[in-house]
Amino acid sequence: MNRIDALFNKKKHSILNVYCTAGYPHLNSMVEVLSSLQNNGADIIEIGMPYSDPLADGPVIQQSNLIALENGMSIPVLFEQLKNIRETIHLPIILMGYMNPILQFGLQKFCEAAAAVGVDGVILPDLPMYEFETDYQQLFDQYQLKFIFLVTPETGEARIRKIDGLCSGFLYAVSSSSTTGNNKAIADQSDYFKRLQAMQLSNPILVGFGIKDKATFQSACQYTNGAIIGTAYIKALENSTDIDLSTKEFLNKVLA
Repeated sequence: MNRIDALFNKKKHSILNVYCTAGYPHLNSMVEVLSSLQNNGADIIEIGMPYSDPLADGPVIQQSNLIALENGMSIPVLFEQLKNIRETIHLPIILMGYMNPILQFGLQKFCEAAAAVGVDGVILPDLPMYEFETDYQQLFDQYQLKFIFLVTPETGEARIRKIDGLCSGFLYAVSSSSTTGNNKAIADQSDYFKRLQAMQLSNPILVGFGIKDKATFQSACQYTNGAIIGTAYIKALENSTDIDLSTKEFLNKVLA
């Protein structure tokens, strides 16, 4: 069973997905970051594959992408770093990125490499639903990679149900039509979360964008299965001299 499915079968609520950027804060900090997240309470790890123009991301994650690229991170380097990761990391791992570098690498080659190192799912915000369904779904299915779509407060019910039918793993509910790290109050989005809950969708729902502390995490979890933290964790690592300690202190503030 895919690790994402196994997690949601075992745990229904307050699931914490934490985003980190591959190659940040240092080129070779990946294993340490993943171990720290696993040891301090994360349920899912989402690894961002750095790209020069990450459209869905706010300035903090954009900056982490640029630093990671300057550090020398690339898709081949990432897969090399993840080669033996399943010897120590047992949490579900998701790769998040953009189509351009993946197409340059080769989509089938990407899926094959991701499956080989034990990746469980993929998020590609700039892959349109129609193209996924007609051109790519079979490839992700072939390599048993969950494909996670995003919905926003403006997404209509018919489209949400269509996405839910194509999606696997979980549905990524963007808290507002903005970029990551926005300051819009999560508590103000309760009607949107209630609407998703009432639809009784096939996939679990995790809320992302604007989750940064215990209060926002709990607000998001009130009507959904959990939440995704990215920008706030990247900030916690920004000037860190001890990744494990910084991760522990950050997650304690979210989960305590």
